[in-house]
Amino acid sequence: MEAHELDAMLTHDERHWWYRGRRRVLRAELDRLRLPAPATLLDAGCGSGRTLVELARYGAVAGVDVSPVAVQTARRRGFDDVHLGAVEELPFADETFDVVTCLDVIEHTPDDVRVLRELLRVTRPGGAAIITVPAHPSLWSNHDVVNQHHRRYRRADLLGAARAAGYEVASDTYFNMLPLAPAAAVRYVQNRRPAPPTRSDLTLTPAFADRALELPLLLEARLVALGLRVPAGLSLLAVLRRPVLAFEAATRRAAATSPARSLAAA
Repeated sequence: MEAHELDAMLTHDERHWWYRGRRRVLRAELDRLRLPAPATLLDAGCGSGRTLVELARYGAVAGVDVSPVAVQTARRRGFDDVHLGAVEELPFADETFDVVTCLDVIEHTPDDVRVLRELLRVTRPGGAAIITVPAHPSLWSNHDVVNQHHRRYRRADLLGAARAAGYEVASDTYFNMLPLAPAAAVRYVQNRRPAPPTRSDLTLTPAFADRALELPLLLEARLVALGLRVPAGLSLLAVLRRPVLAFEAATRRAAATSPARSLAAA
């Protein structure tokens, strides 16, 4: 991510309608996971640490980011367990977390399957990863270039990468549907007359409009909370599960049917 885009993200992620709406959708998915209390949660690519505020509602949180500025910003929020590092090589032991979030990060990496495998490594068997990415390769624009994206995703691309990394797909949905058509029109015009960006896309909407622009995402979050899919949108979200190892499942079945357990039940 170019420096001016990082600065814009760190400046706007608290109040901007896009970040606020994404946090609503994230909470809707987290509430559906039936997490242990307290859970352990990691935000991989944590940026300013604002998402850690949401994750802390569910348990103990940790973060990692490749940007020293982002790490310092997250620590200033009071989160001590935030580390400098790449999502390809996380500084955590195997099977550490009940939930890993990785929000609009893997599109920045050359090998998304490698990143997903690393997220899988630090997730406990039966645990979950929540991934968001920008959707629709046809919407590729200078916004993706300055953000140093390697790709935008079709649904099949994201779910295929997740399965290749070893995950089971629990659910998926688009979100941010209302701006899809206007964004497509704007990017069509921009791509026909490419020019160096003069400011971040995060500055294109005025602050006074944030509340109104967030409302459609509030509705989408409610649909997600009901287990429904949003049929289209600028972004994709997938909830992925690390499978419980076969021998662990067999051990549990054996314990459930053992003579000692049967006698105790009698």
